[in-house]
Amino acid sequence: MATLAELATLRTSLDEHIVDHLLRLTASWSLLADLSFSDMLLMARVDEPDLRESGFVVLGQMRPNNRSTMVNDDLVGTTHDAASWPLVQLAFESGTRIIGEVNVEAIDDVVPVWCVPVRFDGRVVAVMVRLQGPLRGPASLYEQAYLSIFERLCVMVADSTFPFREEGVAGPGLPRVGDGIILIDGDGRVEFATPNAANALHRMGIYAPAEGRTLAELGLRVRVVERSLEYAIPAMEEIDRGNDVAILFHCVPLIEHNLVTGVVTLLRDVSDLRQLNRLVLNKEAAVREVHHRVKNNLQTISSLLRLQARRSDEPETRIALGEAERRVRSIAVVHEVLSREPGEEVVFDEIVRSLVLLVEDTVLALHPVEILVNGNLGVLSTDLATPLAVALAELLTNAVEHAFTGFGGINNDQVGVVTLNLYLEDGDAVAEIRDNGRGLGEDFSLEVPKSLGLSIVRDIIRAQLHGTIEMKSVHYSEGGGTYVRVAVPLSARP
Repeated sequence: MATLAELATLRTSLDEHIVDHLLRLTASWSLLADLSFSDMLLMARVDEPDLRESGFVVLGQMRPNNRSTMVNDDLVGTTHDAASWPLVQLAFESGTRIIGEVNVEAIDDVVPVWCVPVRFDGRVVAVMVRLQGPLRGPASLYEQAYLSIFERLCVMVADSTFPFREEGVAGPGLPRVGDGIILIDGDGRVEFATPNAANALHRMGIYAPAEGRTLAELGLRVRVVERSLEYAIPAMEEIDRGNDVAILFHCVPLIEHNLVTGVVTLLRDVSDLRQLNRLVLNKEAAVREVHHRVKNNLQTISSLLRLQARRSDEPETRIALGEAERRVRSIAVVHEVLSREPGEEVVFDEIVRSLVLLVEDTVLALHPVEILVNGNLGVLSTDLATPLAVALAELLTNAVEHAFTGFGGINNDQVGVVTLNLYLEDGDAVAEIRDNGRGLGEDFSLEVPKSLGLSIVRDIIRAQLHGTIEMKSVHYSEGGGTYVRVAVPLSARP
């Protein structure tokens, strides 16, 4: 389904500033639907040769959260001629609210409607249609209060003072009408509070009747109410009472003739959510601590291996212990990243940067070598990132240590280049390592590698990650050196 912005671009002549205004309206109009117990449609003129000035397209649709919907079909994107919606046409032409009845095809019945002009920059750019559902008997005091607030907001829509330009005060996750409402007049006194709002106040230790008093007189300082009354802007504030109670206040000022005549305050008890957040934060802290300790333990093992290598008199033993120490450190790199951002996934770019520094610090080459990294693999699962990091560290080390040994193609003062290219392709994470060194020997075979490092890499890629690896020499006409390509699937492995 196309978005409002896409529909407006394809089907209307509305510019981006008007579209932004309509987007803010549809982000906030769940409040209107709930207050009016009605379905809402947003209609704009169609800019098509055969329908221009005589047809409308539905840019948005909202159903109430506290009443059954009257429109089961999704009307967004549908086009209607002006003859079937004469009241919408009249609202466009007159620029005033039109109340009447219309035969709605999607409902197959005549229903009461309000057609409210949506004004922007002095002109009517759309019409907000309220499809009024039947009330359950005589309207209660609360329903009458809801409808009164709705009517005041409709005046603001027609005056282009609603929706507001401020961000963060509309959209999913915010309090709805059913969570609780406190209506405050222009002097800051409570006109009425719904039962759910009263329950929220009781949770905060306020049991005195609220009607006719300010929140400050009740012993509650809500700065966002004062801000909305003084500056005519919406605002939100979360007020805590100890560690067990947290109430979210969302204030929407009511404006008429550029004066604030009241504030609609939506309340939501978010105590359980905050407790859950604290549990999650505690769990994340514990996971970070585990990864931090694992990293420290691996670094301790690395230090022991390095110390043992220094005490050994056998060159082969020192080399073997050094290689083992480097492999342990490459695993520690992953846990270091996870200790900062725990979870089931990790940003692999951070690991690559650390691996490059690790190879540069631990490998002693007889010539200058530069490692270049191009591209990225984004976010990878931890069960893929750890073995892949070990494999890449081994391949980079192999290239830096052996690609230029005994090779006459590069002078001692000339820099050797090792390039690591990373990208995603057809559901695989692909790493390509290319150097401009001496290439592979004629008797080289990855199936029967002569070094432990390549054996480890081959087994990790094929057996553990169920990927593929290929290594080959590059012809001198193409620059020479060695080319390695590793591809491992991102999907779940058996």
